[in-house]
Amino acid sequence: MSVERLDTARFHGFRVRRQISGKTYQEYFSLRKNGKKLTGPEKAKVKALVEKRDLVLERMQVKAKAEAARSAIFSEGEKVRGILFRMKKEKSGALTPVFQIGIMSDRLQKIVNTTVSINRHGLKDAWHRAVDFYAFHKRISKQSVIYKKLLRYRPSRNRLEAMKY
Repeated sequence: MSVERLDTARFHGFRVRRQISGKTYQEYFSLRKNGKKLTGPEKAKVKALVEKRDLVLERMQVKAKAEAARSAIFSEGEKVRGILFRMKKEKSGALTPVFQIGIMSDRLQKIVNTTVSINRHGLKDAWHRAVDFYAFHKRISKQSVIYKKLLRYRPSRNRLEAMKY
C-alpha cells in the first residue's frame, strides 16, 4: 500500500502515491474540516476513501506492469528478447548451434538460463522447447496469442546461417 499519514504544520491527512508507467499519481486527503481535526466516523470515512483510491491505483499499476512486460517480449527485427541464437563451443572445440535462453523468472523470482541444441532437436523442435521454457517462466499460457506469436518468431535456417559468421 502506498498510503502515507502526514501530520505536519501545513497538512494533516493522508497522501496516496503510486508510480504508473513512468507517471506519478499523487493525491491528498485532508483530515481537517473547518480548521478542526476529524475524529471518529468522519475520520474512518476519509480512511476508507483513501484505501479505495489506493486500490484503484494499484489495479492500474498492475495492469500497466503486465502490459509493459508483454510489450518487452519482442524486439525489433523479429527477435524474442531473452532467446538468442549462439554458436556454443564444445569441449572438443566443435561449434554447436544452440538457442540460449536467459530471463528473469516470474515463477522463481530469479534469473534462469538454459540452452537447447539445434543439432540434437532440429530447428523447429529446438525453438519450440526454447519457447516452452520461456513461456513457463514468464507465466504465458500455451493457449494465449502471445505464445502463438512466440512460436511464429522462429528464425529461418537461412537467417541462422547468416548469423553464424
